[in-house]
Amino acid sequence: MKRIILLVFSHAAALAIGFGLGIYLLPILTAPPSPEAAVLQEQAAKAQYSADLTRDLRGSDALHWGEGTISVSAERIVHQGELAPGPDYMVYLTQEFVEHEDEFGPVKADSVRIGAVKTFDGFLLDIPEGVNIEDYTTVVVWCESFGEFITAARYR
Repeated sequence: MKRIILLVFSHAAALAIGFGLGIYLLPILTAPPSPEAAVLQEQAAKAQYSADLTRDLRGSDALHWGEGTISVSAERIVHQGELAPGPDYMVYLTQEFVEHEDEFGPVKADSVRIGAVKTFDGFLLDIPEGVNIEDYTTVVVWCESFGEFITAARYR
């Protein structure tokens, strides 16, 4: 009987570990190529604002972080740096700086979703028609699937 319990427990543990690794690795394996560094640099040079992403935000941890530079213009948002890989990342603009999911939740409805992040070594996102970057102060990267804060930077 002890062998059966040990066998079931070990298989369940292996399944859980495999599932967790799958969630973590699938976005990496299916990610399209990141924009070339020269393209990111060219687009960032046209930006009106820029801000640094750091790993030391209250909502960031070993699995949810971003670093580098975010550049914001009326046409696009450019990220030069790295994000922790994960599924279903979205970029939002908020009217106030947030650094944790408990701060983003209450302001999410008043925020504007810019678009999906598919690459983790830099990205380019076009600003949707009708969005005025002057109405906002902060770029937030958020994981929709798990309701997890990834990173944020105040650009003005």
